[in-house]
Amino acid sequence: MDIAAEKLITGYLTDFRPDDGFLGEEGASSPGSTGIRWVIDPLDGTVNYLYGLPTWAVSIAAERDGERVVGVVEAPMRRETYQAVLGGGAFANGEALRCRPTAPLDQALVSTGFNYVAHVRAHQADVAQRLIPRLRDIRRSGSAAVDLCDVAAGRLDGYYERGLHPWDLAAGDLIAREAGALTGGRPGLPADGDLTVAATPGVFEPLQTALDELGAWHD
Repeated sequence: MDIAAEKLITGYLTDFRPDDGFLGEEGASSPGSTGIRWVIDPLDGTVNYLYGLPTWAVSIAAERDGERVVGVVEAPMRRETYQAVLGGGAFANGEALRCRPTAPLDQALVSTGFNYVAHVRAHQADVAQRLIPRLRDIRRSGSAAVDLCDVAAGRLDGYYERGLHPWDLAAGDLIAREAGALTGGRPGLPADGDLTVAATPGVFEPLQTALDELGAWHD
């Protein structure tokens, strides 16, 4: 399903933007010649999809000279389409999005994700166990793209995860930022495979600091 969806998406984009580059989870990779690159996750939340759970999405972002400028996340089972253009705000089904008002960390609802490699997951579970007493609670949806959009929509105060790839976070990161959230990785660094953090402005720094202290950025 993932491979077929990626071929469908890249084929469609190639018809309309033949000289653009691509980066996809299922292997689509082309540098292009226009400075535009499409970053595609054809099915974020594959296990949820296979089990009939509703939290999965298609995530597509466009980068211009390495900067994310457009992000779209389609969550079909929610009947929600999230979108953002750099500097133009974030929207869901045409309605403007804004992240939640600032809450103290101990009142924050935070989502995370876990790796499927056993020893990595064990460390991530240990980090989550030590983090929970500092929060209102933790959730785990199974889709990074949806979690980032839920921060944008005010359904979560924060989200963090280690081990994401560019296609996991490209669209959702832009949508969250355009809705007023802050995003990054370890303190002073951008979101990347070591750590991705997105949260309301008041939660972001204390959550980021706590995660750094707890070693969420390594296995």
